[in-house]
Amino acid sequence: MTTPAFPIRLVALDIDGTIIGDDHVVGPRTRIDISAAMRQGVAVSLVTGRMVSSAMRFALELGLTEPIVGYQGGLIRAMPPAGSRRLGHLLFHRALPAVTARRIVAWTEVNALDPHLNHLERFILRTGDPGADDYSAFMGAHAEFVPNLDEAIRHPITKVLAVGDPPVPVQAAAAARTAFAGEAEVTISHPRFLEFVAPGVSKGRAIRFLARRRGIPLGQVLAIGDQWNDADMLAVAGHGTAMPSAPDGVRALARYVAPPLADEGAAQIIETLVLAPLEHARAASRRLAAEAIERRSVPA
Repeated sequence: MTTPAFPIRLVALDIDGTIIGDDHVVGPRTRIDISAAMRQGVAVSLVTGRMVSSAMRFALELGLTEPIVGYQGGLIRAMPPAGSRRLGHLLFHRALPAVTARRIVAWTEVNALDPHLNHLERFILRTGDPGADDYSAFMGAHAEFVPNLDEAIRHPITKVLAVGDPPVPVQAAAAARTAFAGEAEVTISHPRFLEFVAPGVSKGRAIRFLARRRGIPLGQVLAIGDQWNDADMLAVAGHGTAMPSAPDGVRALARYVAPPLADEGAAQIIETLVLAPLEHARAASRRLAAEAIERRSVPA
């Protein structure tokens, strides 16, 4: 873990399971606290597995001005100028080679998973995919349909998302990492989603990019997330915070555990560690860290 330092100058937030639930609504306390943090000069970024265009609506709702990290760190865009209908300019993009993406699609199909493709802001499904409406609603974007995913991969692909009924994606993750070692990073963003991105891509590396861009030490970064794709981000940040719904292994890598999403736990952490006076924030940091250690020592 990175040694925590104060004041916190960068807040990196996962979206799904962290600041929104199944209703896709950002709570009022979260909106108020993020706005207050920004008024104090704190940089706030969304760091998500979603495509940037899907995350943009939340960034605009929150009034964010810092870059958005999409696809687990595979793509980073600046926020567009106020009033612009365009996406911000591309700051970073690393994609899977087409040949690797084709092999991943074939592997997922053999392993009872339903592959989808993401490239830049494109969301590509096989024609007739029965879950198309659900996926489009989740992404907040309209899918493109093709008769054959393999034939659609003519260029590098930013991400391959493989969908399955739990616990199939989680159970398949270890085998996927072995099959594509050195060729792709494999992670879980949701119990139904097994994701493949280019080698070296991760939310942890994205956090380093954001912090370096602003000249902020990693010790002064607060990162909050809830799934395996957030694990290295929580480990890299000085103030890594797991949601209580996170898997045990993810919570073990975090310095703190937030209150539940239903109670706008991410907002409560911002209030406690970012908005509070420094002496109170330091004391709260020690208390929260001790509580997280105590939780890990209690048998399930």
